[in-house]
Amino acid sequence: MSSAGAAQALRVVHETTYRYSPRVDIAYHLACLMPQSGHAQQVADAEIAIEPKPAQCTVATDAFGNLRTWFALFTPHDVLRVRAESRLVVTPRFAELDPEASARWETAAGALRFRVRAPFWPAADFLYGSPFVPIIDDLRSYAEASFPAGRRLIAGAIDLMHRIHADFTYRPASTSVGMPLAEVFAQRHGVCQDYAHVMLGCLRALGLPAAYVSGYLLTRPPPGQPRLLGADASHAWVSVWCPQAGWVDLDPTNDLLVGASHVTLAVGRDFGDVTPLRGVIRGGAEHTMKVAVTVLPA
Repeated sequence: MSSAGAAQALRVVHETTYRYSPRVDIAYHLACLMPQSGHAQQVADAEIAIEPKPAQCTVATDAFGNLRTWFALFTPHDVLRVRAESRLVVTPRFAELDPEASARWETAAGALRFRVRAPFWPAADFLYGSPFVPIIDDLRSYAEASFPAGRRLIAGAIDLMHRIHADFTYRPASTSVGMPLAEVFAQRHGVCQDYAHVMLGCLRALGLPAAYVSGYLLTRPPPGQPRLLGADASHAWVSVWCPQAGWVDLDPTNDLLVGASHVTLAVGRDFGDVTPLRGVIRGGAEHTMKVAVTVLPA
């Protein structure tokens, strides 16, 4: 468990291809595919290419500070390609983090409880249940083992991350976005999105603010093997708020503090806030989708 290491220059390519039958006549889409500087990363350049060319296209910042690309297609089409490419430098953030120097978890939770005329903490936006992460008693009970009375917040969060990583099995295609969190927790397997949602549910059930982070991870091919282009995937992890340390990012899927191999794309309450590409179409009753992600040292 470490975020130590030197800064890394990375190149990220995320390409999504939809094929429709019959064709789509009109489409409105919203993409969340453009990283920003911040979160210990500096974006050198980022661009998004859309085929067919949109009739309208606007880039704006959402309520969480993420870059959103809204575009409309009025040309009939049976294929849609959206390719986002960025180059950036990521710096390790948590090499000097001391989990035992953080506040006691009860102190942090108490600071965010509503009180008349109390100051507003922006982290409170990530304190409550959300569409994909409701507050569930079973998750509270599970989390309590990592947060006995007086435990330091970051130490407890790291212990919770260890336990989720140990208790859950990574199993692609075993869950879906719409599967209820209680069911995901009961079956104890899934993908990075599920690991993140479970950890968010545990922390919020104890009154601790935590955010869903979408992004990418530089993976390492086996020794002697070439890196496969387009074989990577989007990644997700959790950011927990501490009064002293600020936001601390934890990757329960890989059981480590987020480091220079993690590229932050967007932050929200859960996956629904940062869906890479969504839309409303007229036509295209049947469709297939292919996503190819490549993360390479730049």
